Amino acid sequence: MPLTRDKDIAELLASTRTIAMIGASDRPDRPSYGVMKFLQDHGYRVFPVNPQITGEHVHGEYVWRELAQIGEPIDMVDIFRRPHAAGEAVDEAIAAGAKSVWMQIGVVNDEAAARAEAAGLKVVMNRCPKIDIPRLRVPRVA
Repeated sequence: MPLTRDKDIAELLASTRTIAMIGASDRPDRPSYGVMKFLQDHGYRVFPVNPQITGEHVHGEYVWRELAQIGEPIDMVDIFRRPHAAGEAVDEAIAAGAKSVWMQIGVVNDEAAARAEAAGLKVVMNRCPKIDIPRLRVPRVA
């Protein structure tokens, strides 16, 4: 079952250091743009992933085509994709050895969540860390 208790979500956010954001955007009007900046300002290292803008930079970070290219440990994969596309993102997260997947508000894919959990990943669905971090008073990442 995806994490739903505030305590569990706060612990996940507090133990996370690196986040790969699938569906990151270079457009300031897109939610992922603001969420990525918020996460960076909170101390997380965020790797943007978007095949349409690979090689560009968002908030100073190189944009990757896929998770497998990053080559650094990934604690969490934050998914800004439509629910039907979340399954592919979850499969990439499993293959990359991520510890958790976070599906943004409006992204619910029970089959993908079940695959992630079966592979040992923690799962959060239909939530946003930009909302939960201040609400849960998660301390800034050192």
